[in-house]
Amino acid sequence: MAHAIEVAGLTKRFGPVLAVDDLSFTADEGRVVGFLGPNGAGKTTTLRMLLGLVNPTSGRAVVQGTRYVELGDPVHTVGSVLDGGMFHPGRSGRNHLRALAKAAGISDARVDELLQLVALSDAANRRAGGYSLGMRQRLGLAAALLGDPKVLVLDEPANGLDPQGIRWLRDFLRTLANEGRAVLVSSHVLAEVAQTADDVVVINKGRSVAQAPLTEIMARSGGGMKVAGPDVRRLGDILHAAGANVTGDAAEILVKDRSGEQIGRVIAEHQLVISELAPTGSSLEEIYLELTESTGGPS
Repeated sequence: MAHAIEVAGLTKRFGPVLAVDDLSFTADEGRVVGFLGPNGAGKTTTLRMLLGLVNPTSGRAVVQGTRYVELGDPVHTVGSVLDGGMFHPGRSGRNHLRALAKAAGISDARVDELLQLVALSDAANRRAGGYSLGMRQRLGLAAALLGDPKVLVLDEPANGLDPQGIRWLRDFLRTLANEGRAVLVSSHVLAEVAQTADDVVVINKGRSVAQAPLTEIMARSGGGMKVAGPDVRRLGDILHAAGANVTGDAAEILVKDRSGEQIGRVIAEHQLVISELAPTGSSLEEIYLELTESTGGPS
């Protein structure tokens, strides 16, 4: 089965500047993929190539196996928010969405449904130019969802959101993934990525430095998977016999080189009783700074 998003050997040069360098990764339906990297790492350039706004120097970026510019029905295939979304400041939020819907042959009923979904119904008739940055982000999300696409590409959607708004966005993205959509989201809010993403792709200087399920990255970077429960000693013996790095005692073990999914499969296979299985050790922020060699002040 094809991946919802596939980036393979993607490279982009702007004159002498190598912005993206042989980058490859995938995103699947039902998953939130956090796309991380310092400013200037090539994240936005990658997303713009995926959406057909920038031509790659080499490599390919496809949605459901097809380049964006060749999609027969892009509005109903992929939705995106780049730069907070574009809108006419003199139009109301509702009229902005209605104009986009009319161009795509989508009914006004869908507009009202989405305004409610992104909590903008009360502000729908206000001029979008007077919206806060967080409201503009939610308006952009509504526009991205007009065609009920199975793939979403979001560039820094948490910008401008207060803590309540960030929590709303977290729940919103998880809901979209649970509905079977693939959600690729770039973000600098690492604490939220740690609570939201299923998978993480980290790039630096245009190149991939890490990509794996979040639990695996957390487990392999200075920490591990903590396991506790009645059968934990037996689990430890099984994992150790299979070559895993296991430490601990009869009450709790730490497995340093297996992901939560891998350990879970062993638990299920042997029908073991386990009460806790959780990553421990380094935070995502610490891992990110280590992977990107980020030091000093803000970029």
